[in-house]
Amino acid sequence: MTDQPDRAQPETVQRRRPAADAAGPAAAAAPAQGAAPDSGDLTGELLTSDQWTDEMVRAAGIPVTDIPFVTIGGGIGSFVTVDYLRIAGVSTDRVAVLSNLDFAWQTYEYLTRVSQIPRPERIRSDSASRPDNIWGFPSYALAEAVGERTFAPLWQVLIEPIWADYYTPKAGRVFAGLERESKRIGWSEMLVKGQVRMVRKRQGGGYFVILTPMVGSTATKRLAYRAEFVHLAVGYPGLRFLPELQEFRTAHQDFHHVVSAYEEHEHVYEAARTKHLVVMLRGGGIVASRVLQRLMDDRAKYGLSTEIVHLFRTYISSSHGPNAWNRRKGANGFAYQGFNYPKSVWGGQLKARMRKLEGEDRGRAYKLMGGTNTPYRRRWQAQMKEGRDAGWYRTMTGTVEQMRLEHGKIISVVKTQNGMVEVAADFVVDCTGLEADIAEHRVLADLLEHSGAGRNPLGRLDVERSFELRGSASGPGVMYASGATTLGGYFPGVDTFLGLQVAAQEIADDLARRGFCHRIGTFRSITQWLRWARDRQP
Repeated sequence: MTDQPDRAQPETVQRRRPAADAAGPAAAAAPAQGAAPDSGDLTGELLTSDQWTDEMVRAAGIPVTDIPFVTIGGGIGSFVTVDYLRIAGVSTDRVAVLSNLDFAWQTYEYLTRVSQIPRPERIRSDSASRPDNIWGFPSYALAEAVGERTFAPLWQVLIEPIWADYYTPKAGRVFAGLERESKRIGWSEMLVKGQVRMVRKRQGGGYFVILTPMVGSTATKRLAYRAEFVHLAVGYPGLRFLPELQEFRTAHQDFHHVVSAYEEHEHVYEAARTKHLVVMLRGGGIVASRVLQRLMDDRAKYGLSTEIVHLFRTYISSSHGPNAWNRRKGANGFAYQGFNYPKSVWGGQLKARMRKLEGEDRGRAYKLMGGTNTPYRRRWQAQMKEGRDAGWYRTMTGTVEQMRLEHGKIISVVKTQNGMVEVAADFVVDCTGLEADIAEHRVLADLLEHSGAGRNPLGRLDVERSFELRGSASGPGVMYASGATTLGGYFPGVDTFLGLQVAAQEIADDLARRGFCHRIGTFRSITQWLRWARDRQP
């Protein structure tokens, strides 16, 4: 490993991170005109400058900490990238994880739980896609077979998907594995809690990452991390409601009867246990199928009389696709696919093809393979059939033109092929999963304005094949991005466990070429797997 390029350093800097907590993707508010010099806050000069000097930061009175590699977000995207770097020989004192999370899987566990995938249930992921184990061996299926002393998971993997549904791991097993690996690589030693405010280029190379520390943790309002390499893994920019849903919630201040499946809504299921309800479900993806299954499971388990009206914007009645050889199965409103993308996205012909496409051609390829889908599950297929036959589960196709409150019921005016239809429901559960624009995320908006970062054909962050954020280089310094904010790049499956691992490997390889870490070759991979198996530090 070669030495890092020389950089000019001020005389008075902290060589190690202060004991303060700091960091995360959302940001605290800053004065519009900037604070006074030497206030420990962002001055007007800092707020308006695309490139900062060491003197500008010093004049603002913001403490500076030198750390070679900073990752922003602290979720599973940050975790997998740091895991690769630790395996590649990077010590904990050379990495800072800036996050408002207590542990890396905190947000993911919350989202799975509220979307009806608690720890005992199975998530939508492949057996070998282990964010806690870059080698994928032993797989989740093998670990489950050994842990529960049953051959069933191995048999399922052997005969899937022809004679059995795809094997997917239990959420609890995933979280337990992440917790184990978190302790092994010393995650807590690198974690600094707080809110990230912005990232700006540093004159002479590298970057300044500005943090708002936890309340009461430091004497100053901001902290600056000066890094040569910065990694962005901030997850989804935010949740966006359909216009009519947002208007209804705002007009009536009703966040109880009209809810998103991505927010707490356990009260819907609790209410169904006490009285007859009509629930309108909107959406046709994996989350819609999970909420539907929860409603159907509770109906059968507790002997409920819940009625479900399922509204699809596009109703899928059969296999569909552009041609005979490239078709996705579908029926009963849903498009069926085992995983988020075809498997060749992660290591086959489709992955190789996507790496060669540019601009509009790449955008068209994404449109061709995209679309909402969900895995085929024999269990809830039977439940849906029972509901259709008995009349308590019915589907509709159309768009909601208006929503109003009438006699305690939510009236949705649905535009269908046969005209307008009014549907009365006690609750509306939105499972459409609309995502906010990346510019609505404060850190990303600042990057787009000041760092030279641009957008890809799908409007997300434009990254190179190595996941370097295109246009944001600062001397020898490099900024990387991975996860959902890079969808539309040369690698499609970015927001999956295996996709995050692919991105992390590309980033680690690029950093190895730059002399920051070792390359994970055959010998290092074998020896590090043995250390992983024995639960020894990298």
